[in-house]
Amino acid sequence: MTKQFDVAVIGAGIAGLAHAIAASRRGLSVALFERSHVAQAASVRNFGMIWPIGQPAGEWYELALRSRELWLELQQQGVLDLEPCGSIHVAKHHDELDVLEEFSELGTHQVQMLKPAEVLKRAGIVNSDGLLGGMYSPTELRVDPRTASARIAAWLQASGRAECHFGTTITHVKEGHLLSSAGDRWVADRIVVCSGSDLQTLYPKCLAEADLKLCKLQMMKVQQEPISRMSPHLAGGLTLRHYASFTQCHSLAALQDRIATNHPELDRYGIHVMASPFRSGRIIMGDSHEYGDAITPFDKREIDELMLRELRKLICLPHWTVCQRWHGVYAKHPTLPVFESQPDEGVHVFVGTGGAGMTMSLGLAERSWQRWHGHSQT
Repeated sequence: MTKQFDVAVIGAGIAGLAHAIAASRRGLSVALFERSHVAQAASVRNFGMIWPIGQPAGEWYELALRSRELWLELQQQGVLDLEPCGSIHVAKHHDELDVLEEFSELGTHQVQMLKPAEVLKRAGIVNSDGLLGGMYSPTELRVDPRTASARIAAWLQASGRAECHFGTTITHVKEGHLLSSAGDRWVADRIVVCSGSDLQTLYPKCLAEADLKLCKLQMMKVQQEPISRMSPHLAGGLTLRHYASFTQCHSLAALQDRIATNHPELDRYGIHVMASPFRSGRIIMGDSHEYGDAITPFDKREIDELMLRELRKLICLPHWTVCQRWHGVYAKHPTLPVFESQPDEGVHVFVGTGGAGMTMSLGLAERSWQRWHGHSQT
C-alpha cells in the first residue's frame, strides 16, 4: 500500500528541515526525503554562523531575526546547542572604519562601535597590529554545522513530527505522487522541493529559468587549545563588500575601489575573511566565491594562500596548521533571499538561499507556511 502524508519535503538540508519543522508545527503529517544517508552538502560545509547582520534593513533583516528566534526555540527544546556569541567586524583601514561608523549611524541594525581596546577585550585573538576599532552586533549565533542538521532530523523522527527517509532519491513527482530511484512510492497533498545545489533532478526547466547561479566556496579549519569563554564571530573589512546590508553605505565605494586597485586577486576569487572560534578550540575560517563555469571539482591552492594571508591580518593564532580543507557549493538567486515557484498543483520549489541558508531558512519557511496554511501552530 502506498503511504500517504499531508506534506512531503524533498531535501534534508537546513531549508528542507525548516519546512518539515514549520509543517509539523501545524499538526500536519510529514515525510522528509534525503538522497544521502546523512546531510552532507552546504548545510554542513559552512561556518555555523546564524548571521542577521549580513541581511539588508527591512523585511530581510526582520526575517533573519525571526530565524534567530526559531533557532533559540530549538535550543530550548533540547534539540541542539547554540552560542549567542554575537559578531565583531574589525577595521584595519580608515575606509573600513568609515563604513562601520556610517552603518552604525544609520540605526537600521542592532550594533555598537568599539574602540581598539574594547575589540581586544571581547575577542583576544584579534590581531592588534593597525587595529582602528570595530563594530559589535549581539544578534549572531553559533551552531555546530556538522551536527546541527542531523540532530534536527533525529528530533523530527524521534518526536513523531516527521518520518525521515535518508538514502532515498526522489526522481519523479507527479500529481501528488513521489517515486524514488528504488521504485518506492509515496503520496502527499503538498510537496516541497528543497534540492539545494541540485538543479537538474527535479523541475530542471523551472530552475533553469529562475536565473539561479551556483557558487563554490573554499574553507578550512585549524585546531587550537580549548578556550574558557565564548568568542564572537569575527569578520575582516573585506567582508563589508560582500554582504548586502552594507550596500546602503555611501562610504563603501572607497573601500571597494581600494581593493579593486590594490588587490584585484581578492575580487577575482570573491575572497573575504571570517573566523568562527568554537570553545573546543576549533576555528572555522574562510571563504571564497567562484561562480558558474568557473567552478571545478578541484580546489585552488592560490585561494587558500590568499585567505590565510588575509586571515593573519585579522587574527593571531599560536599556530596555523590547517587540519581540514573543503569546499561547498550552493545555489543563489541574484536578487531574492530564496527562489520560490509552484511548477505543478500542490508542488512548491524552494531553493537558492545562497550563503544565508543557516541564517534565513527557518524564517523563510515559516513565512511560506503562513501563506499556505495560516498562522496556527501546535
